[in-house]
Amino acid sequence: MTRIFVAGKSGQVALSLQEAAAEDSIELVCFGRPELDLAAPEINAQLIRDFAPDAIINAAAYTAVDTAESDEVTATAINAHGPAELARVAHELSVPFLHISTDYVFDGGKDGAYTEEDTVNPQGAYGRSKLRGEEAVMAANPDAMIFRTAWVYSPFGKNFVKTMLTLAESRDTLGVVADQVGNPTYAPDIARALLDVVAIVTDRDAARKFGGIYHLAGSGTVSWHGFASETFKLGQQHGHPVPVVNQLTTAEYPTPAKRPANSQLDCTKLQDTFGITLPEWQASLKAVSTVCLQAVPSAPRNRILRGAP
Repeated sequence: MTRIFVAGKSGQVALSLQEAAAEDSIELVCFGRPELDLAAPEINAQLIRDFAPDAIINAAAYTAVDTAESDEVTATAINAHGPAELARVAHELSVPFLHISTDYVFDGGKDGAYTEEDTVNPQGAYGRSKLRGEEAVMAANPDAMIFRTAWVYSPFGKNFVKTMLTLAESRDTLGVVADQVGNPTYAPDIARALLDVVAIVTDRDAARKFGGIYHLAGSGTVSWHGFASETFKLGQQHGHPVPVVNQLTTAEYPTPAKRPANSQLDCTKLQDTFGITLPEWQASLKAVSTVCLQAVPSAPRNRILRGAP
């Protein structure tokens, strides 16, 4: 039986990995703080060695994009220094190491989807911390595999889809940014792809053939406005209200961190190397919306907005 050690235990990808592994009877353990703290000067490497994994996946990250602008030291510790230590341990144990990165390493100025060979130019603290993580991981372990993803959502934790579904219960009108485009990516699809990669890269010798950077994102692109609109259409099929969704520009919705206007990722290399293509984002959105809508009961909006008994 394959044994996989996962750094991170409460994030969207980590939780999705647990579900996917259970379906495939894979022995997978997830550790996070306090047992495994990527912000600590020295991670608990013995925890990993005691488990004797066949592969290590880093699904832990500092993902508070706006907060990182005022706390870049912590973001860098978690997104760069910690992953480098994990990569080093994997190198010592001669097991494959898979690390998750982000579209935020790009500046968003390209016309078209980004490939792995395009120049990186992060525009904020979060993106810089993740780029430093990529560089530190590859320096510590040249055989490491880095998977950049984008716009992650799932039934777990906080994410755009769950926020939209919740807001739809209490608001008649919403404004959503329409001039940023990217690939919505379903965390369970990421988890399934990572487990498929592990099945292909079963040992250190195989890992040497596949080390490098890959883009791993949902198929198809859309704006945040389009993503929200499709979410509400699916909600309507389950009897939920549909608010009016107005288009906003990035300038009309300022945030502490600058978001890439273009987050499109070209995943051709992933398909060519591993034979993996993630589903169209609309199909995966339908799956997660069904789960989330079951958990968010429909409420009469006029009662919420007008305070009626």
